[in-house]
Amino acid sequence: MTLEARIEALHKLGKLLDSYIQYVTEENVIAEGNSDNRTNIPFSSFFEKIEQIIEDSGFINPWFTRTNILVSLKEVAELLQEKKLTRWLSAYPAGAFMPDPPRNIGVVLAGNIPLVGFHDFISVLISGHRFIGKLSSKDDKLMPFLGDLLIAMNPEFRDMLKFENEKLKEIDAIIATGSDNTYRYFEYYFGKYPHIFRANRNGVAVLNDKENPTQLTKLADDVFTYFGLGCRSVAKLFVPEQYDFDRFFKAMENFSYLSEHHKYMNNYTYFKSVYLLNSIPFLDNGFLILKQDEGYHSPIACLFYEYYTSSESIAGKLIADKDRIQCVVGEKLPGLKTIPAGQSQHPELWDYADHIDTMDFLINLGNKKQR
Repeated sequence: MTLEARIEALHKLGKLLDSYIQYVTEENVIAEGNSDNRTNIPFSSFFEKIEQIIEDSGFINPWFTRTNILVSLKEVAELLQEKKLTRWLSAYPAGAFMPDPPRNIGVVLAGNIPLVGFHDFISVLISGHRFIGKLSSKDDKLMPFLGDLLIAMNPEFRDMLKFENEKLKEIDAIIATGSDNTYRYFEYYFGKYPHIFRANRNGVAVLNDKENPTQLTKLADDVFTYFGLGCRSVAKLFVPEQYDFDRFFKAMENFSYLSEHHKYMNNYTYFKSVYLLNSIPFLDNGFLILKQDEGYHSPIACLFYEYYTSSESIAGKLIADKDRIQCVVGEKLPGLKTIPAGQSQHPELWDYADHIDTMDFLINLGNKKQR
């Protein structure tokens, strides 16, 4: 299959998903056969199927709420715009996407947030290799469904992708995402293959107490989207001494509805009890706990914070701890890439996890030693 055909099929998938998002958010019924959205799949059939997939996914994994799944589908649709795909691939040599022979790329998919492995999925397929995905039991329906849709867009994908529920077999290279504990497992079992292994990372936010209410409200999205379970979720704040946390808590109120989610509130109640019993100081607004802590990986319903004295000092600390950080939200800092509040959950195709260029790894298989 040519690169152009792959791009066209992915773009069609994005348009189909975008049609669905418009349908459920604006209640606009998309006319079947619209030339701007025409695919091989009748809209009514697709809508019914995806509604069932969303319902089943939420039943299996209560963290996969309808809202969070729709957020992830909207992100996928955004990524699959033709202009974004073209810009992404323009950074690599012409002819790099026709490997001879194509390799079998095993991809271990994490199940922390819906469709978390989608970028690896399209990276493997765009590169011209074969995708073999090891599904997480927490998310074993959404990705295969998108795979089926992609095959419907172009049947040549049938020989380029498959999913496994058991062990990965007959692979030539591997991309695996998990926790610090599973990282050791990956190294033991798969270290002999060319690989990209990813462990725990989180987003952080550096505040200066000059943020306006809009910025803080957008920061709430970075903290609470996907219940804070994503590797790009802000799990820690760095704040100046004498920081006004009342303004921060006020901006978080848009997510007070999380107090109605039993698993989220179970975590909130548990950690609040632990901190009280151990006389550990914390701040609390009824659904979020702020705890002063030097760590980066805060539990669900908790957010760590730490004070800093200057932009130079905090920049130096974050640079030193870069292997523990996925992204930094805040104003410009010396020597660091930062992103505006509200953008941590909206990475572009060229914003690679752990800052490792997945596409470069894939198109150079056979030319490099394992990573």
